[in-house]
Amino acid sequence: MMDRANLSRYRQSLTARVAALCVAGAVLASCYMPARFDAEIELDRQGYYSLKFDGYMVDVGLYKGLVIDKTVSPAEEKEKAAIIERDFRRETSTKDFKYYREGHFKVNWERSGDLLDVKTVTFVRRNELIFHLKYVENSGYIVMEGKSLTKDNRQRLKNMGLDTNGQIRVKTDMPIKSHNAHEEKKDPRDPRYKWLVWNISTIMQGQPRAIFIIE
Repeated sequence: MMDRANLSRYRQSLTARVAALCVAGAVLASCYMPARFDAEIELDRQGYYSLKFDGYMVDVGLYKGLVIDKTVSPAEEKEKAAIIERDFRRETSTKDFKYYREGHFKVNWERSGDLLDVKTVTFVRRNELIFHLKYVENSGYIVMEGKSLTKDNRQRLKNMGLDTNGQIRVKTDMPIKSHNAHEEKKDPRDPRYKWLVWNISTIMQGQPRAIFIIE
């Protein structure tokens, strides 16, 4: 029989495991993820940016209902696809949208502006983050980050038959504090600029991240 201290620790551990499972379930049930894509970001010393995404994405919850659980009918798929399209088209940044099947759709999305003014820009949005740019005013840094998922959640998505393949490119004339890009190179047409390139071949790769310095 457990003593009171061990029982308390067991309950805390069990609560933590249940909470983790609930979070994992929520992540897998209600998120967008890129399937095959091309993304390009430009950042200059004045803080102006442009962000472009062109590629295929998947609604994980709809995919799961159609392919794994087989609980979504063709009529329901059509209805949910219309909801996804409305979700994207309500933003003027969405230049094109087309739904295909099994939760997969193609999006062309573009946005530009002054990051020092807006502070944060996110594709798709804060509660459906694929990647974002963030101006950290008190440090003078601009941070580019991709979506953060635990290794377990990445594996769960892969086990469902989902994966990610694509490229993220960042062009900038800003000093680079740190990055985990696969390649850093000078722009052949303008040596003041550098390119950071992430080649994404699997969802199991880590979170793309770079930090730039505002001077």
